[in-house]
Amino acid sequence: MSLDPHPWAEQLDSLLAHAWQRLTRGVHDRHAPARHPTLATVSAEGWPQARTVVLRAASRSDGVLEIHTHAHSPKIADLSARPVAALHVWDPGSHLQIRIQADVEIAQGDLVASRWSAVPERSRAAYSRGPLPGQSISEALAYETDPDPAAFAVLQLHVRSMDLLHLGPQHRRALFSRDNAWAGCWLVP
Repeated sequence: MSLDPHPWAEQLDSLLAHAWQRLTRGVHDRHAPARHPTLATVSAEGWPQARTVVLRAASRSDGVLEIHTHAHSPKIADLSARPVAALHVWDPGSHLQIRIQADVEIAQGDLVASRWSAVPERSRAAYSRGPLPGQSISEALAYETDPDPAAFAVLQLHVRSMDLLHLGPQHRRALFSRDNAWAGCWLVP
């Protein structure tokens, strides 16, 4: 009998299934840790750039995660130059760190019109005309909130690998990769 309160961490297949379940929960549950992962890119100057984003979709069968962003944000420039990213989630309830490496596809315009129509009115202000994200302004609130569908972009993260670290009573770490058909292997934590 296992003494670990997280028996799903004992086998590779259940560990991977649990990680995807936590990611999927983040899409639908505003209070789930995976709702607000950290996305990391590399700037044109070679500096790592990390920021909190909102996870909008997760498909284990396709190995794809989705994030919405302003089309003129610095992350778009980063990803246009180097279309790869890392995503990090710390799930305290599961004592699970999820680190993902992904190839990123940027979609805009007609390709994302159906997604734009599903964005709640109150959230559309994040994709507005006016000063671009990161530009200097004279006062804290001196920016436009006029929604603009042309400022809306969707990032599709095609997961290449997932490094899962469970920090339960017995630490376990595993690496899963698309190249290995998600079979996984154990690593030293």
